[in-house]
Amino acid sequence: MELTIDTTADATIIRVQAARVDAPVALQFKEEMRRITHARTGRFVLDLAQVEFIDSSGLGAVVASMKQLRSGQTLDLAALQPIVAKVFRLTRMDSIFAIHDEADRAGVKDRS
Repeated sequence: MELTIDTTADATIIRVQAARVDAPVALQFKEEMRRITHARTGRFVLDLAQVEFIDSSGLGAVVASMKQLRSGQTLDLAALQPIVAKVFRLTRMDSIFAIHDEADRAGVKDRS
């Protein structure tokens, strides 16, 4: 499981470089997210554009990543593929996370 990082003025964009976030990689994903978010502050956008499948373990790892954030940190999601978006809708996690169409646009706060 590889996570890459892009930094904008308004957010740290964490890109998941894997087709699946499921039981075999959930623990590694959670630990990598903890390492990244512990070393930085502010807003994080998790780019799931490459992720074609997420199971309950993967969903739990994303939720755990949000719950371990410190005060002043937030986690948004972006670029969900249709099957992944459906999992978030069915579990009502779409009401917990801000979900954006594109990670790069989510990484920029509206300045108007």
